[in-house]
Amino acid sequence: MKLFFLPGACSLSPHIALREAGVAFDLVRVKRADKRTMEDEDLFAINPMGMVPALRLDSGEVLTEGPAIVQYIADQFPAAKLAPANGTLARYRLQETMNFLSTEVHKGFSPLFNPKTPDEYKAMAKEALATRFNLLEARLAKSEWLIGDGFTVADGYLFTMLGWAPHVGIDLARWPHLVAYRARIAERPAVIAALTAEGLLKTA
Repeated sequence: MKLFFLPGACSLSPHIALREAGVAFDLVRVKRADKRTMEDEDLFAINPMGMVPALRLDSGEVLTEGPAIVQYIADQFPAAKLAPANGTLARYRLQETMNFLSTEVHKGFSPLFNPKTPDEYKAMAKEALATRFNLLEARLAKSEWLIGDGFTVADGYLFTMLGWAPHVGIDLARWPHLVAYRARIAERPAVIAALTAEGLLKTA
C-alpha cells in the first residue's frame, strides 16, 4: 500500500491508523505548491480532486476520503482493534462519530485556513467550532476515548484536527479534557512514529 500525504494535513489520520495496525506501507509526500509527489506523480492523476489522503492499494486501486480509508485499514487488520466489528451497534456509533468529526469539525476548520476568508466569517467559524468542542469536552469528561474503552480510528482523526487549533488561533486551554486527551494520544508509539515521519516531531 502507498499513502499520499501532506505533513500535518488530514492524511495524518490514516497515517496513524497504518502505523497502529503495524502494516508495511510506503509514504509518499505531496508538494503543496504544485500538487505533485516527490516521485513527480501528478496528484490529480491519483485523486481527481487533487486532495490527500489517497491510499493506493496493492491491487492498484485508489481509495480516497479519510473516514473511508481508516475504516478500510481497521477492517483489513482487525487484530489492531481500530474499529468495532461491522454490523454491531458500536460500529454504527463509530460511523456516527466519524461523520460528526468530518462534517462538523473538519469542515469547520476549512475557512480558517483560507487566506481569503473575511475576518468576520472566521470569527463565526471559530464560534461554531467552540460549540463542537464543548460537546467533545463533555464526552471526554466521561470517557478516555471517543468510542468504547480503547483507541479507535476516530481518536486518530480527532487528534489530527486538534493539532490544527494553534495554527488558526484557537486556544484549547478552555477545554482541559480535550487537552489531556490529545496529550495522551501523542504518547502512543504509533503516533510518535507518524509525527516523526512527517517531520512534525523533532528527534534529539
